[in-house]
Amino acid sequence: MKKTLVAATSICLLATLLAACGSETTTTTASSTPAAKASTAAATPAPATEAPKAANPNDEIKGKIVFATNRTDLIDTKLKEYKEAFKKKFPNADVEFEALKDYEAAIKLRLATAEVPDVVLIPNIPNTQLPDYFAPLDDLGLNDKIRFKDYKTANGGTYGLVTGGSTTGIVYNKKAFADAGVTALPKTLDEFYAASEKLKAKGIVPLATNYKDKWPLYTWQHVAVAMSGNPNFWNDRIKQENAFDPNGAFAKSLGILKTMISKGYVEKDINSSNWEQSKKDVASGKMAMYLLPNWVIPQVIENGTESANVGFFPMPFDNSGKLTTLMTPDYFYAVSKNSKNLKTAKAFVKWLIEDSGYDDFAGFIPSLKDKKSSVTQLSDFLATKDLNFVEIAADNSDAMAIQNKAQIDLNDIAQEVAVTDVAKVFDKYNKKWVDAKKALGK
Repeated sequence: MKKTLVAATSICLLATLLAACGSETTTTTASSTPAAKASTAAATPAPATEAPKAANPNDEIKGKIVFATNRTDLIDTKLKEYKEAFKKKFPNADVEFEALKDYEAAIKLRLATAEVPDVVLIPNIPNTQLPDYFAPLDDLGLNDKIRFKDYKTANGGTYGLVTGGSTTGIVYNKKAFADAGVTALPKTLDEFYAASEKLKAKGIVPLATNYKDKWPLYTWQHVAVAMSGNPNFWNDRIKQENAFDPNGAFAKSLGILKTMISKGYVEKDINSSNWEQSKKDVASGKMAMYLLPNWVIPQVIENGTESANVGFFPMPFDNSGKLTTLMTPDYFYAVSKNSKNLKTAKAFVKWLIEDSGYDDFAGFIPSLKDKKSSVTQLSDFLATKDLNFVEIAADNSDAMAIQNKAQIDLNDIAQEVAVTDVAKVFDKYNKKWVDAKKALGK
């Protein structure tokens, strides 16, 4: 695939009609005749009046809204700053933040019970369901300015605007590499294993998997799509009787994870790994690497190291020397169609994208196409010579419906394959897929 990245202030004029201002003053004596009265009336200055002030469109943005977010780590820090900044621009509006643990499950429950916050991050649901819960956002004027504009659409309307983009690679501690004698970035899978061996020999954990937390394993799905070179890798399962091929790209991707575990290149006890602690360990150099997107870079820095000590390079998944990675959107902002303050909720989404700077703070590829990332590591990664990008296609609603019906969590598959036989695991989930497909008549 071709390489891609993919107020004016109103001035109120004080209108005063002061007779003979700055000139000679004339006094007229009143007369009882009609003509004289008319003359006197004409000469009398009109009382000073003030022109009405121009309406401020920001005054229409009012009332309280609630934004549900997955960033539990920001509830007492960055999100407080956003609350104040939004209030400064829209004095009549208030925003509250609700940080949800296990966000996907929590927000899906809210959707099912019709208790949807005003602004949410869209969970993993078919696009056909978007109009059931959310209001269209086409009136914000962002459709032609934003990345992944067609990703969350239905019935000709746009229901989600991307928080930012990501590309998956190896985020690493440069000092840990230097201490272990890793002097060149791996460009093949064998070189990656060799670097991991050097790190292990130095007493440094090569790769933080966060196996126990499970959700960080999703990036092995990204490696699978990059391996396949097919933006519709997951969507194409709708055409297949068996969704999971034990000889396919997903199995090969998880095979790398399995090798890293078996060789001791990951946490000593994968069942006691901890996400928050891992950020501190990568920052300190106790652990050397993550396989994660660019958004984790600022989080590593915040946990105790200098920006100059954090690097980012493409994950080599074979020995061809050809580097390919996936570009994918992160969550999408959406507005509940039942919000009592719809204008305010939409204004907040627009503010998040245009004014908040959240994409830079979070380490994302900017939501707006004409904005350059301020994250040095990401800019350098995107400029890697001969790096190819696969930009993932929008979800196919039928494939997503089958997966949801089967209650298949791809991260569950990753956990299971990592410690057991891939064919056995894939057989189990293929049966779930087939049964769900039949039940839905697909």
